Amino acid sequence: MQKLRRSGEDYLEAILVVRNRAGEVRSVDIARELHVSKPSVSRAVGLLKDGGFINIDADGFISFTEAGRIVAESIYERHIVLTDWLTDLGVEKETAADDACKLEHDISKESFDRLKEHIEKCMQCETKDCLPLAPAT
Repeated sequence: MQKLRRSGEDYLEAILVVRNRAGEVRSVDIARELHVSKPSVSRAVGLLKDGGFINIDADGFISFTEAGRIVAESIYERHIVLTDWLTDLGVEKETAADDACKLEHDISKESFDRLKEHIEKCMQCETKDCLPLAPAT
């Protein structure tokens, strides 16, 4: 399986969002979701198919391979967690979503997992005034 670039991850995330909303996905749905041209989607979908991330049936419906679903769900989780976290910090929702989209691609798994744990711990804290976690010893 080939490594994805940021744009490939964005396409997988968009496929997941459209699938969750509408139940089925075609290239035109992705173009609308991402506000890109149909030729751009066609090229990206071809690369995702060749990379083993999606399948396309005879009617043009797009579905995930197991590997594609895992990547899409991981990116989407990062997007949601980071957007919510930034919004909770007082960042305007649209800005938070834009920034989360940038962060979701570059943050390491280890850093994201620790950040997510910290956020979950803060959500359970009665004062909601959590300090950063102490450095690991």
